[in-house]
Amino acid sequence: MKRTVSCLAMMVALTTAAHAQMANDGIKIGVLTDQSGVFSSLAGAGSVVAANMAVEDFGDKFGVPVQVVSADHQNKADVGTQIARQWYDVEGVDVIVDVPNSSVVLAVQELAREKDRMLIASGSGTAALTNESCSPNGMHWTWDTYAVAVSTGKAMVEQGGDKWFFLTADYAFGHTMQKDVTAVVEGAGAQVVGSVVAPLNTADFSSYLLQAPAAGANVIALANGGTDTINSLKQAQEFGLNQQARLAGLAIFLTDVHSIGLDAAQGLYLTTGFYWDRTEESREWSKRFFDRHGAMPTMAQAGVYSAVTHYLNAIAQTGTDSAAPVIAQMKATPVNDFFAQNGTIREDGRMVHDMYLAQVKTPAESSGPWDYYKILATVPGDEAFRPLSESACPLVKH
Repeated sequence: MKRTVSCLAMMVALTTAAHAQMANDGIKIGVLTDQSGVFSSLAGAGSVVAANMAVEDFGDKFGVPVQVVSADHQNKADVGTQIARQWYDVEGVDVIVDVPNSSVVLAVQELAREKDRMLIASGSGTAALTNESCSPNGMHWTWDTYAVAVSTGKAMVEQGGDKWFFLTADYAFGHTMQKDVTAVVEGAGAQVVGSVVAPLNTADFSSYLLQAPAAGANVIALANGGTDTINSLKQAQEFGLNQQARLAGLAIFLTDVHSIGLDAAQGLYLTTGFYWDRTEESREWSKRFFDRHGAMPTMAQAGVYSAVTHYLNAIAQTGTDSAAPVIAQMKATPVNDFFAQNGTIREDGRMVHDMYLAQVKTPAESSGPWDYYKILATVPGDEAFRPLSESACPLVKH
């Protein structure tokens, strides 16, 4: 009996000590996302749903509240930074997640470093986040431009695509994507015959797209995202460009294909970090997500769930929500869930996991809505992401 009482007393003491180390007597997770613009379908409200599912599935293990808050950064770095500053300084947010849009996420990562808080990016794609702009307070969870370049670029060259033309979004993500893909395709013996930049949220891509056949391209690479990718793909089909050249979607998400339709998107090569119908575990989670959101999850939304879960596990293991020990615990613990198997978080903040080369099915191959991808190959994480030997991150020791 005494031993039982003693054990209970010890558990209470440990729990009390853990509570004492929680800032503001609780844990607050901020989902900073695009809720109204070009990335709202691939992230947006679905990312908020995913974060809430992670908190609910984790359960009440801390004895203190775990709260999810969200906001729309409007794809503006100043707006995103202002929200993040308010969250960190006033509202006690411990970690910000998602943040599609490269200019916004790079600005927020610098603020997280300054405030010694945490950022875990899922929807954003710029590889600079864990390369030259890396931070000890930041993690990049789901995908990046380098991984897409290696997987999609290499596959397209192997399929005979040796003359590339880039339609590039005129901001950090687009320029990084074009740079990374160019290095891969030129290294494989192909050449870039032309490129053009277009502003974010362009409605009419006709003048940009029609430069590709004039340049003699047999691959038109779309280094853009969200509704810009959707519009450029639809317009490429309208002009018959998909009959003259292969289309490479460099930042294609499941919701993009759903919006475009299989008639226009069929045959498109892409790289993804997650596909809902790949395993029994991914199907089970995705169907629960669908019941709440009305759409199957993108890789960005699934990545938010995985990241938040791993974060909460690290807090449970360390007994604190202070950034440094939580980050250290997250990096020391493999990521094993429906999203990633044996994923690892490197010193540069990159979460390394397998990526998947896919091709969009034809209408005849699809069994119905959301049955869109054929997984052609698994690209091991250590091949998909930039090796540390090539890293420009100052946190990496060479």
